[in-house]
Amino acid sequence: MARPGSWPECGTVAADGGGTSAVWGECKGSGSKPYLAAVHLDGGEGPAYKCSCPSRKIPCKHVLALLALWSGGEVEKRDEKPEWVNSWLSGRAARKQRAAVAAATPVDPEKVAATLRAREETVAAGIEELRVWLNDQVDSGLAEVPRLEYGHWDRMAKRLVDAKAGGAAGLVTMLPQRGGGEHWPDRVLERLGLLHLLVDGYLSRDGVDERTRAVLRSRVGISTRTEEVLSSGERVKDTWRVLGHREGLTPDGMRLLRTWLRGAESDRWALTLTFFRPGESPEPPFRGGIEVEGELAFHPDGLRAVRTDAMTERPVSRPEGGDVEAALDSYALALAADPWLEAWPVVLEAAAPAREERWYLADRNGAALPMDTATLWSHLAVTGGRPATVAAEWSPRTGLTPMTLWDEDGKATVL
Repeated sequence: MARPGSWPECGTVAADGGGTSAVWGECKGSGSKPYLAAVHLDGGEGPAYKCSCPSRKIPCKHVLALLALWSGGEVEKRDEKPEWVNSWLSGRAARKQRAAVAAATPVDPEKVAATLRAREETVAAGIEELRVWLNDQVDSGLAEVPRLEYGHWDRMAKRLVDAKAGGAAGLVTMLPQRGGGEHWPDRVLERLGLLHLLVDGYLSRDGVDERTRAVLRSRVGISTRTEEVLSSGERVKDTWRVLGHREGLTPDGMRLLRTWLRGAESDRWALTLTFFRPGESPEPPFRGGIEVEGELAFHPDGLRAVRTDAMTERPVSRPEGGDVEAALDSYALALAADPWLEAWPVVLEAAAPAREERWYLADRNGAALPMDTATLWSHLAVTGGRPATVAAEWSPRTGLTPMTLWDEDGKATVL
């Protein structure tokens, strides 16, 4: 693919101070339309990549081929560039400028508090209606669930969306997803219980600290704007190891990319979320396989974070890991703070794949957790089945999904 003939249209964009700011190209594919690929080289936050192909790899093979051509001197400077390149670079510049302005502009705390109070009143009315609806579901009994059409659940979800409680609406839409097997009543009851816990916690006025209140707001669907986080959020300076990315879906069909980071000194976890439409390539704030030195601004829930400024990048060093027991203890603490967590990052030391009816990842003590096989063969190809330090995302429903591996010499491989 890294041949001039595969790229009938390509070029570079000059930087203000000389050199190359961006590389772009249109690669011939199997379809009638070419793949549109571009790399922003001097955006102040490390390289950024864009491609119209559906690959989940970041960067994808088209971007790598384009960079290979450019590094070999096969891509020439072009005075004019396509509109899609202009739009992408302009959008990146605008977002960077907005972030800089937001960081420099103080937020009026009284105005923010008033806006939040008004939003919470609207949401509270919807959550109160949800409480009554949940009681009706329990009164009707779980035996009725298989007979219910999807519209039964969708009506309540739409009512919550109207009340600006999109997070709670997403939990309602999950209720009819029973799955097969004889244990579906357990799964439905669990989801009803989590919804009841959310309702009870959100409507409670006593005994809820500010951090828990922030988690509840986030889970019902009250988000904090990035500008507010950059202006007044808690800031933590550290060397942040990027331990991996995992892709998922939102209830409304949007795709999201979770990026997990861990502070080398603070030992604190941080999560960044990147939302994108199906068919688009995400633009995460951090690449895999690196660590960055600088500040992160945290949302009120204390977990989700925002990149604040340019950071120093270098290859990621091996983090300290633990055994399976320590990983589950970490997950239990996180679940106590946020019972609606879908996944949690863990780092296992000297962990190796093992098979007994299904695949597991076992520590040196023989304790093991089931593996999601999405990255299994890449894992085996890299390690040969030998023990390694593994950064993975843990979910009781899907198991462990390895994201990054470190061999005995400390070399990192992003899966």
